[in-house]
Amino acid sequence: MKKFVSAVLTAGLLMSGHALAADPVKIGMVTTLSTKAGYLGEDIRDGFQLAINQEDGKLGGIPVELLVEDDTRKPEKGKQIAERFIKKDGVKIMTGIVFSNVAMAVVPKVVRDDVVYLSTNAAPSKLAGKNCSPNYFSVSYQNDNLDEVVGQYVTEAGHSNVYLLAPNYPAGKDHLAGFKRYYKGKIAGEVYTKLGQSDYAAEIASLRAAKPDAVFFFLPGGMGINFLKQYSQSGLQESIPVYGPAFSFDERILKAVGPAALGVLNGSQWTHDIDNPANKQFVAAYQAAYDRMPTLYAAQGYDTARLIASALLAVKGDLSDLDAFKAAVKKADFDSVRGNFSFGNNQHPIQDLYIREVIQTESGYTNKTVKKVFSNHGDAYSAECSM
Repeated sequence: MKKFVSAVLTAGLLMSGHALAADPVKIGMVTTLSTKAGYLGEDIRDGFQLAINQEDGKLGGIPVELLVEDDTRKPEKGKQIAERFIKKDGVKIMTGIVFSNVAMAVVPKVVRDDVVYLSTNAAPSKLAGKNCSPNYFSVSYQNDNLDEVVGQYVTEAGHSNVYLLAPNYPAGKDHLAGFKRYYKGKIAGEVYTKLGQSDYAAEIASLRAAKPDAVFFFLPGGMGINFLKQYSQSGLQESIPVYGPAFSFDERILKAVGPAALGVLNGSQWTHDIDNPANKQFVAAYQAAYDRMPTLYAAQGYDTARLIASALLAVKGDLSDLDAFKAAVKKADFDSVRGNFSFGNNQHPIQDLYIREVIQTESGYTNKTVKKVFSNHGDAYSAECSM
């Protein structure tokens, strides 16, 4: 919190002496605002916008203009928006993509065009290893991370025969790979579903026949809502517990799922109850602004904006020297709502990872932090990055 206040005051003093930038710095946000997964992009946008609003239209004291467009979860649409942001609007900073298949279509071209991309969510393994880039930063995680912590926890809990389920796209494969990296038991089944699928009757029947002692699934957004409801209706939850990463247990999903998710343990790098000043301030401000509890996505959007603010302040809003801006981003000189935060050599986060439990309160269903499993955890692909 001290860094936040100090940055704003310092920027204000600089601004009083001379104009730092003739025009606002344009930031292009390509995100998913429609389809059943549209709320994911809404939360990213709202978290990012909150940081701007807290500085009255600035980041790090520098006036900014946030350009937001909906990729409709389609890679080709995402590419078109990004190209327009770069060619028409002259954008040098981009962010916002939710889904890894969209990221794989957009990010490689964007960074080749000498634009800095900061990920608020999607962080596929291909961009963390051999295809890492000085122009690409993940502010969220590396896709595998939130599954690795669950794999470790499930092993410690004594489960020895786990059934795996995820959609068939890059993130789905990354998430199951992450779980298997730290899980030491047998795999009862490994099933990849259609992206956007809503009916899981066939998968649940196969799962029942496999007789696992636990289920690990990655099904973000509406997919997770449908699966959890159908799994609960099947009666299997009484005998076969489910685990997953935070993406299927955010507060907006829990509102839709209700008691079907109660007691489920999930992995995350953030929860609203993490005890640090930056997080307390963020959670209170977000609730006041939007009348709802922030999700993981909102927290990632907010952190990304605050990181950009620290870098814009360092270069006084001048993006003519992108190397200086990137160096300032790499320092991560901001107070993350997560607490510990730094970048590894591949410009992906090194951070703490937790297990959370879905609980019921007077206001509904939410998560509480149960245990820190990893401290200052990196990712498995950094060694492949030659930066």
